[in-house]
Amino acid sequence: MTSTATDGAASAGTTMKVLVPTSIDLSLTPRDEVEFVSYDPAEPIAAEHENADALIVWGTPDALLTDAARRLTRVRWVQVLSAGTDALVAAGFGAEVILTSGRSLHDRPVAEHALALVLAAARRLHTLVRAQIGHRWASDIGGVQREPSPGLFSTLRDARVLIWGFGSIGASLAPHLVALGAEVTGVATSAREQDGIRVIATEDLPDELPRTDVLIMILPSTAETARILDADRLAQLPPHAWVVNVGRGSTVDEDALLDALRTGRLAGAALDVTSVEPLPADSPLWDEANLILTPHAAGGRPLGASALIDENVDALLADRPMRNVVQG
Repeated sequence: MTSTATDGAASAGTTMKVLVPTSIDLSLTPRDEVEFVSYDPAEPIAAEHENADALIVWGTPDALLTDAARRLTRVRWVQVLSAGTDALVAAGFGAEVILTSGRSLHDRPVAEHALALVLAAARRLHTLVRAQIGHRWASDIGGVQREPSPGLFSTLRDARVLIWGFGSIGASLAPHLVALGAEVTGVATSAREQDGIRVIATEDLPDELPRTDVLIMILPSTAETARILDADRLAQLPPHAWVVNVGRGSTVDEDALLDALRTGRLAGAALDVTSVEPLPADSPLWDEANLILTPHAAGGRPLGASALIDENVDALLADRPMRNVVQG
């Protein structure tokens, strides 16, 4: 039997209060020793719930997350439903608080979006949309085409795709790329083979970038990854290559990216994330002809969130190791 979080008072014998956001529909298993209480993530947490033992986070602005870290003095566990945890770690929860991520909840949605961006780049959908808006029949793209298209990334058949940040999302994406004919290589902190995919270490990038047709970025935001795709690494890509970023905007040096696009040293980029979000209206990224922008839309659908929360609630009650721990 399952139930959703309610606003009701605690039942007799409740020992743990778990705050659950109204920004997502969850079906959580009721337990005598747990009270699930709904809260609006767009508002400060009510004073009556400052005694919460656990907090589930989805759609909470950074400032309110920092406010929760300051005011929830009894909290023992915070579960974010996002894959990234940079905002959670920066919020200021004490070192004794267990922090867990939504790793794996976004694997399929983000993989889907990344695949859509790669195919949009290959089939030049951004150019076709502009032509449609201008009522122009883009005969240069339609009609008779050479195969392979000289000097263009135009197909995943035999394309060399490099996934930088080869975690669970990359592992979900890779089979779809392979099915369409791509040769996929992953990049991680250490080399290995995973599910038939060759994964190289980060230090081996200089050997791999020059033979890459598409570089897909799925890196987290950390001090080590800040602007890690810089001018030097962009210069190592061939001029026909595309960069696709569905990780974090902070991992790309946007000034260097713009320079590479404008000078023709890079064919194009597809960004679902930017260093500042929402992207300011005066950003030059908007007007780059060979740059596809989506508004941090790859995720937004944490699949299996209820099961993850249930698993971690049971683990906390039983003092067992929790899933996706990033602190504690």
